[in-house]
Amino acid sequence: MSYASLSVKDLTSLVSRSGTGSSSSLKPPGQTRPVKVIPLQHPDTSNEARPPSIPFDDIFSGWTAKIKRMRLVDWVDTLFPCSRWIRTYRWSEYFKLDLMAGITVGIMLVPQAMSYAKLAGLPPIYGLYSSFVPIFVYAIFGSSRQLAIGPVALVSLLVSNALGGIADTNQELHIELAILLALLVGILECIMGLLRLGWLIRFISHSVISGFTSASAIVIGLSQVKYFLGYSIARSSKIVPLVESIIAGADKFQWPPFLMGSLILVILQVMKHVGKAKKELQFLRAAAPLTGIVLGTTIAKVFHPPSISLVGEIPQGLPTFSFPRSFDHAKTLLPTSALITGVAILESVGIAKALAAKNRYELDSNSELFGLGVANILGSLFSAYPATGSFSRSAVNNESEAKTGLSGLITGIIIGCSLLFLTPMFKYIPQCALAAIVISAVSGLVDYDEAIFLWRVDKRDFTLWTITSTTTLFFGIEIGVLVGVGFSLAFVIHESANPHIAVLGRLPGTTVYRNIKQYPEAYTYNGIVIVRIDSPIYFANISYIKDRLREYEVAVDKYTNRGLEVDRINFVILEMSPVTHIDSSAVEALKELYQEYKTRDIQLAISNPNKDVHLTIARSGMVELVGKEWFFVRVHDAVQVCLQYVQSSNLEDKKLSFTRRYGGSNNNSSSSNALLKEPLLSVEK
Repeated sequence: MSYASLSVKDLTSLVSRSGTGSSSSLKPPGQTRPVKVIPLQHPDTSNEARPPSIPFDDIFSGWTAKIKRMRLVDWVDTLFPCSRWIRTYRWSEYFKLDLMAGITVGIMLVPQAMSYAKLAGLPPIYGLYSSFVPIFVYAIFGSSRQLAIGPVALVSLLVSNALGGIADTNQELHIELAILLALLVGILECIMGLLRLGWLIRFISHSVISGFTSASAIVIGLSQVKYFLGYSIARSSKIVPLVESIIAGADKFQWPPFLMGSLILVILQVMKHVGKAKKELQFLRAAAPLTGIVLGTTIAKVFHPPSISLVGEIPQGLPTFSFPRSFDHAKTLLPTSALITGVAILESVGIAKALAAKNRYELDSNSELFGLGVANILGSLFSAYPATGSFSRSAVNNESEAKTGLSGLITGIIIGCSLLFLTPMFKYIPQCALAAIVISAVSGLVDYDEAIFLWRVDKRDFTLWTITSTTTLFFGIEIGVLVGVGFSLAFVIHESANPHIAVLGRLPGTTVYRNIKQYPEAYTYNGIVIVRIDSPIYFANISYIKDRLREYEVAVDKYTNRGLEVDRINFVILEMSPVTHIDSSAVEALKELYQEYKTRDIQLAISNPNKDVHLTIARSGMVELVGKEWFFVRVHDAVQVCLQYVQSSNLEDKKLSFTRRYGGSNNNSSSSNALLKEPLLSVEK
């Protein structure tokens, strides 16, 4: 499509400025009524005003100024976040609440820790070790006052899956690798916390996390079924081998463990549901795991059913200091370490921030991540496998009205007492009771409500949830995470490379311009296209933006419905207020687009760029190329000026046509003057 016009080549020469103060007057020839516009202040692009291309000085000066402002108290608070609540602790008001919350979580943690250790393929005692030292360390270095850390089901499954291909569960190497994994996880968490890299995990969609967690919960539940059925099944993180082995061993099924496990599971679920439903009975939720353990142990102690396997002997005493013996498998464990670190950021830090907001205190996510890392590093020196924040125990801790980290210290004391005095009693705990605790805990992780919500609200997120959960179930945890994260990043890149672009129209009776698809009553003007770009402009999306602008130019006839009849586009107005950044590639592409418009006699106008975008455009020379008079503060200013030129060009065409038809008669002047008296802005019809 080709265009021809005489109106744009001389537009700059047609502009005359008059008036002073806060507005300027633009008056094309042939018009007696000037248009008042707000002048746009252009930035200074002189060499003296240019900052360095990479403002390291600004970054370091900011850090230096912050360090200089820090007092001794600030340094202590930064290194030991517990000092913040120690200084303001109200013993008469807080101690009773912290004591009850710590006891409640401790009663809940003892059986859960042993259950999760079994899930990780470790002896139950290592679950208690992982609940001892890390809790004390986190109470000192952690920022959250309600987060309850320790073994969790998802991390235990990741540990089991990572170590299963290296060593059998009955080998000493399996235990050593689990402890080494805690050290690696702690180091990664500390590094990410110190470098403030927690923001990287934001690119993983919540749909991916929900789908992955739901599928993992199903796998965890199926892996614990063997303690109900009374026979061994395949160790796998995929659903097909698990189901096949369950079916293949059906002839070995035993009723006693199934009945005991089912009974304990029902009791756990009922107590958990009642504790959630009624606030005055919320202690039932915390007491449920202990109730299951006591019930199972009593039955096993009294009736001695031979078909029910027991935990067996558990070492008595606190864990001793020991350093990992070998780092030969560290490289193999790094991917799992990174995955567990990601889970810590997404779940632990997310829970901690939510609890901090609910209890009205500030929490820095990077400081929180560093606290978790220190807890895992020091925990690994005392035989702990990776620990992180538990959603269920943190919820119980908060519902028990824990006020400070003292509740965590009390929980740690209970674990220590259990290691010192109660381990001889643990040998009679049935395996099916521990399995019931795990199944009860992970049943709430199957987030089918989230899937229904996503289906109703956003089909794309539902697709992402489905892909992640399906691949995790059928291809394993690592593949599921990689596929889910890959699709999540692909959606982010697609959104960034294909930004939303809207054609704007004027709302009747206002100077407000909005998306005409969202507001059908908004109207546009013939010969003028107003386009809003709703994203940063950079090398990855500038081609898409240029293609869309060409489409609007060609298909503009279906958008216009106001103003004088014209047979082509005279002006393209870019509304750039949503554009937060523009790079050099995008600026060069816009220059090319301007030159392309110029060959077709189309004028480009730019409205309301922010300071940084405006400065980048100015430094590139685009302001001089387009003309300062074509940069506006408001879309409405740009539209008024463009309408002046459209009408001026239209009147000149009418005058020329009139002259050719009637010759140089005396009536020509009066007729043409009558044409010039048409209203400038016929915006209402």
